[in-house]
Amino acid sequence: MRFSFPSRFCTYRPRKTASFLLMAGISFSACVALPVQAQTAPQKPDLSAIQTVVVIFAENRSFDNLYRGFPGADTSANLSPETFQQKDRDGSVLKELPPVWGGLTGRGIPNPITQAMTEHLPNKPFAVDDPKGFNVPLNTLTHDLWHRFYQNQMQINHGKNDMFVAWADTGAMPMGYWNGSHMKMWKIAEKYTMADHFFMGAFGSSFLNHQWLACACAPYYPAADTSPAHPSIVVADKTGTALLIAPNSPHSALDGVPKFVRDGNLTPDFHAVNTMQPPYQPSGNKPAEGQDPRFADPARPTTLPPQTTPTIGDRLSEKNISWAWFSGAWQHVQDHGNAYPMPDFQYHHQPYNYYANYAPGTAARAQHIQDGGLNGVRFKEIIDSGKLPQVSFYKPQGNLNEHSGYADIESGDSHIADLVSHLEKSPQWPHMLVIVTYDENGGLWDHVAPPKGDRWGPGSRIPAIIISPFSRQHYVDKTVQDTTSIIKFLTERYNLRPLDGLLNRDKSIQASTGKPLGDLTGALLLPNQTH
Repeated sequence: MRFSFPSRFCTYRPRKTASFLLMAGISFSACVALPVQAQTAPQKPDLSAIQTVVVIFAENRSFDNLYRGFPGADTSANLSPETFQQKDRDGSVLKELPPVWGGLTGRGIPNPITQAMTEHLPNKPFAVDDPKGFNVPLNTLTHDLWHRFYQNQMQINHGKNDMFVAWADTGAMPMGYWNGSHMKMWKIAEKYTMADHFFMGAFGSSFLNHQWLACACAPYYPAADTSPAHPSIVVADKTGTALLIAPNSPHSALDGVPKFVRDGNLTPDFHAVNTMQPPYQPSGNKPAEGQDPRFADPARPTTLPPQTTPTIGDRLSEKNISWAWFSGAWQHVQDHGNAYPMPDFQYHHQPYNYYANYAPGTAARAQHIQDGGLNGVRFKEIIDSGKLPQVSFYKPQGNLNEHSGYADIESGDSHIADLVSHLEKSPQWPHMLVIVTYDENGGLWDHVAPPKGDRWGPGSRIPAIIISPFSRQHYVDKTVQDTTSIIKFLTERYNLRPLDGLLNRDKSIQASTGKPLGDLTGALLLPNQTH
């Protein structure tokens, strides 16, 4: 007998299957073409099986920084040395990496790795936790790095990714990576789907990438040139993608941190791309004297005026889809104040606190900006009770978000893995989709070139793990996606009016890659889906 099997059959242990059939006297062609009617464009999957969506948004890690060597993924572990060599500011190849300026480890470390100990590193990625090297474990604080809008574009260097050291403030630090196989989330990623061509939605900062998750847009500061924020308008070069270098900037990355004519938070046409503070409390800017205590002082240069651009939250509300942004320690900080090292709440990680639709006193604020509880306790209680809204965004408090400088990897990894465990046991789990990803790369090197998009991104590659009863298991999804893909999935699932930023990004990715921006569905096997 002879049988023909569809090509998808080959994906799952074809050799063992072939041996079994041959032993039975059956010959076959495992990957021959299907009949013509089966080769037509696949039917768009019915997303109605997904009834609960949860987005967990961690902080500041590139794919190669945490998932180097992940099975089946495109990682720097497979590169030849010349592929990842970093160049100096004049375009020449660096003879070695500069030291990590200020030392590798952060505040409060008993046996710090000093700057002198990081001198003369070879021009290649280095393992931060190598027992024969720096031997820094996953529970250690390392120094923060620049992760800013223009610097990220300068580091990417038109997709060559060879100037991460040249345009950094920490010398060699962008080239550091960890053995992520010790992480709990690595094991979870192996079980479900890892997306290895998923990029941060916007270049640079946490502030902008949180805004991108909300609106797929860069916030705007009207008349910034006549406002208190005027000194924060950058001086960019003629390309509009890089900062103008100051005459007294060190010529080489080996000599020190670069200097610019004027770095800042606003583009020359007044879009906010680096950290600005919310106009409403809790905010990094206190109220002005005599002002409504629920507001931030508008005269402070870093207070962003209330935004009015439509968000994905607005679009969900239009269709009466229940949703909430759950923020770890949200209520704790308002009741007790903020503190380092715990909870180290980050005000600029709360995107809906920037929007007039969610201003203090509005019903929308009370409904949609929710307390996740100190250490995420309240969020876990809601998960366990089966009372999550149809769409949930969860932001861990600062000490649990994995951000270099003030958070370690291990604490955040354990926290997120614990959340996943609760989600898997939730009454809502049978119809749930969970996306665990990072806001941006934190200034850390990654070798995969982002696709050419629009003015705002996408930026560097970041990890994204798709977790669901419908996820392909033990799978690596190579579809080109970015943070906007989350918005795209929600728009398709709930038949929402698309945001302008989504339409623009989808169009730009189509032009760049020949395919539309991915929408997460490549990671799923849904009941009616043509595989």
